[in-house]
Amino acid sequence: MDQVKELADVPQEFVRDGVQFINRCTKPDKREFLKISQAVGVGFLVMGVIGYVVKLVHIPVNNILVGGS
Repeated sequence: MDQVKELADVPQEFVRDGVQFINRCTKPDKREFLKISQAVGVGFLVMGVIGYVVKLVHIPVNNILVGGS
């Protein structure tokens, strides 16, 4: 009977911890949201540039190695 009670306590404890976590969290204000959005945008831009440069370098190197037709 104790094992059943222990198994029933696990989801209740999980829900309780989840509710405490959500209540402790705060929404970002406008300035913080803009800062996060800007950082994400710069990250996308940097990753795009890196991908473009890799693709740009890969095409001629691949043609040299494979011997393009």
